[in-house]
Amino acid sequence: MEITLYERALCCSTGVCGPTVDPELLMITTAFETLQKTAGVTAKRFNLSQDPKAFSQNEAVLAAIKADGAEALPLTLVDHKIVKKGAYPSLAELSQLTHVSLAQTETAGTKDNGGCC
Repeated sequence: MEITLYERALCCSTGVCGPTVDPELLMITTAFETLQKTAGVTAKRFNLSQDPKAFSQNEAVLAAIKADGAEALPLTLVDHKIVKKGAYPSLAELSQLTHVSLAQTETAGTKDNGGCC
């Protein structure tokens, strides 16, 4: 199984940087790390500023952006099919989509990065 997230332009690959950390991005980062490391799910994230080529090479992503503009982002794909657009999936949605319980993942792994990417 593969879950892929196409995100708006972020300052770094995870978006978890800067003087204040967005709790939603922290949750997504932690959940994707958990899926990748413990569940054997291929979990990928692409953000527009870091990986523009990933956006341009995916026809479904291009079509969604063409139809809805930046409001389509973030886009969540499971096995190359769009399953959610315009908002990040919740832990419950990620658990349902991947068949992996992520209830304990919420903000595990919080660390101070000094506001630097």
